[in-house]
Amino acid sequence: MDTVLDRHAKLLPDTGEPGFGVYVHWPFCAAKCPYCDFNSHVRHQPVDQERFTAAFLKEMAWMRQMSGPKTVTSVFLGGGTPSLMHPNTVSAILDGIAKNWHMPDGIEITMEANPSSVEAERFRGYRAGGVNRVSLGVQALNDRDLKFLGRLHDVEDALKAIKLARDIFPRMSFDLIYARPKQTVAEWEKELHQAIDFAVDHLSLYQLTIEEGTPFYGLHKAGKLIVPDGDQSADLYEATQEITARFGMPAYEVSNHAVPGAESRHNLTYWRYGDYAGIGPGAHGRLSRGSFKIATATERKPEAWLDLVEAHDHGMVEQEQLGFDEMADELLLMGLRLTEGVDLARWSQLSGRDPNPEREQTLLEHGFIERIGNSRLRCTPSGMLILDAVVADLAF
Repeated sequence: MDTVLDRHAKLLPDTGEPGFGVYVHWPFCAAKCPYCDFNSHVRHQPVDQERFTAAFLKEMAWMRQMSGPKTVTSVFLGGGTPSLMHPNTVSAILDGIAKNWHMPDGIEITMEANPSSVEAERFRGYRAGGVNRVSLGVQALNDRDLKFLGRLHDVEDALKAIKLARDIFPRMSFDLIYARPKQTVAEWEKELHQAIDFAVDHLSLYQLTIEEGTPFYGLHKAGKLIVPDGDQSADLYEATQEITARFGMPAYEVSNHAVPGAESRHNLTYWRYGDYAGIGPGAHGRLSRGSFKIATATERKPEAWLDLVEAHDHGMVEQEQLGFDEMADELLLMGLRLTEGVDLARWSQLSGRDPNPEREQTLLEHGFIERIGNSRLRCTPSGMLILDAVVADLAF
């Protein structure tokens, strides 16, 4: 097993294969954003990072037993706010991954970060620890909307963090949320042009969604938060696709845009339906066992997860063997998000059938899907707007 990493090796290219990813979830945030339904928690006392690091390493060893020997193609440190971790915590986690699986030099190692000035100062430490790609949660490029979204940074903080990230990391992405209340297409186009000017090679551009259980959900239900309707959201989405493509950062997935070759390797593992180990509170995973995949999930509450790991070497609360139909549906659901589409032979192998010819023909005639040669099927831009409906039609 690998124990020494070249933390500054040149990034390896995408092979087109699904790969094997390792996801590590840091569940803590400085504040909970009102739109967020992720497994994130605010703690007003310092987190015992040494204790959590030891637990991550224990759970890794357990996951290694489940997965067997694998070659890691990407690592993603997500959250929560992983940039609240000390650089030595990050180094210890990456060393642990290298000790449990084969971890070639030059694989993509991504960390999510919030662009506050205190966290940005740690960037050099994260780079020294092995992180070679950072994903910044910018979310908006005007202070009014940053305040509305509950962010702790302002635009000045965001731009400083973007500049620092560009200087330190070989690859950098940042997120923006659009379809915000009262946002016009013209306003979003202006903001998007700014984002492209600041970006290096990747942008994640998400429509604001109202998730049950969040403060925004309560406001929306009470009629106090009005978001763009379906037609307005479609106009914003179409403007997003047109502008990013024009400036050389086309969509490679519903919400992700990149200069060709700069796509997120880790996220491609999810969308290509590869295997990944999910480590930490509330992490999910998919691990192959023979012809099947095992869906895993760990305890969501950080302290409860910690207790479980210290008692049993893992915090897993769910292990489910997926059937062939379930795997085929997941492959379709994930793969149709990509502009490269779905490998039909792989889908047929899992499902035991070909796509329903009548339903496929109807979707083709309406311009929602298209064939890429004889081997792949993908959504058109129009189909992406109704992706869930397209998947439902093809899956049954």
